[in-house]
Amino acid sequence: MKASELVEKSVDDLNKQLLDLREEQFKLRMAKATGQLGQTHLLKQTQRDIARVKTVLQQKAGQ
Repeated sequence: MKASELVEKSVDDLNKQLLDLREEQFKLRMAKATGQLGQTHLLKQTQRDIARVKTVLQQKAGQ
């Protein structure tokens, strides 16, 4: 996901997406802990997506 796509979304949509990403991150961490995660790059990708959403939320809060 690109930051330019996130800027166009509303704050409510961003908060919902942040919640979804955190749930996905939790599931990925649990899969890694049990040895079932084969695609470890998804952890880093999800973490960066969360950071992007949080950054855009902060920018919108500052306006």
